[in-house]
Amino acid sequence: MKITKRNVELRVDDSLMRVYVAAPSSPGLYPGILFYSDIYQLGGAMIRLANYLAGYGYVVAAPEIFHRTEPVGLVIEPDDLGRMRGNDNARRTSVADYDRDCQALIEWMKAESSVSPGQIGSLGFCIGGHLAFRAAFESEIKATVCCYPTGIPSGKLGKGVADTIQRVSEIKSEVLFVFGTLDPHIPESDRETLIRAIVNAGIPHKVFLYEAEHTFMRDDGYRYDSAATTSAWSEIVAMFSAAFTKDNKAP
Repeated sequence: MKITKRNVELRVDDSLMRVYVAAPSSPGLYPGILFYSDIYQLGGAMIRLANYLAGYGYVVAAPEIFHRTEPVGLVIEPDDLGRMRGNDNARRTSVADYDRDCQALIEWMKAESSVSPGQIGSLGFCIGGHLAFRAAFESEIKATVCCYPTGIPSGKLGKGVADTIQRVSEIKSEVLFVFGTLDPHIPESDRETLIRAIVNAGIPHKVFLYEAEHTFMRDDGYRYDSAATTSAWSEIVAMFSAAFTKDNKAP
């Protein structure tokens, strides 16, 4: 499916949040997806992932998650210095700020003429996986995908300690997790803690494990695994399709 690409600006707490929007070019109504990047923001690898999903028939809205601490359009290089810079941006952004950004994105989706009413999901990578998980606390989110989400059991997200693991029972959507078993940032103990919380809360979920490292879906780094990425995308697209089709049939 051909897509269009544009940038929109949202004002959140008097900060300009640039949002990259990729959407099908054919007129119609499509589900909307809140798309959260990793700590390097919206570089080529993340934009390609957003475009890929949009091609399956979704309005994909990807915010600059560090708009309060970085200039508009800033792409952080995925190297050692970039990792330090991204983590410092995360450290200086409060959890409440992230939540307000999410609410602003949802309100934009609800007002966007090409988004099917009541059909909004979330997807994210690394820190973005954590943000996508928190987005699922909002009643508007109908499907959630978290790719190697960091910091959920520990509460590591921004300033202070995030209450994410304590709020799992607030999630109303199905959640799909993608993990790399060779990922040192999400050890097996963290995966087990997260899944146990999901199970105890009775949240519908799926977990897919790949013998891959952290950020294995980024195509611009040495950890990229094309086979695992292709498999993960097939599960992600199938989950979103089923969730929104089921939602359409609900009375």
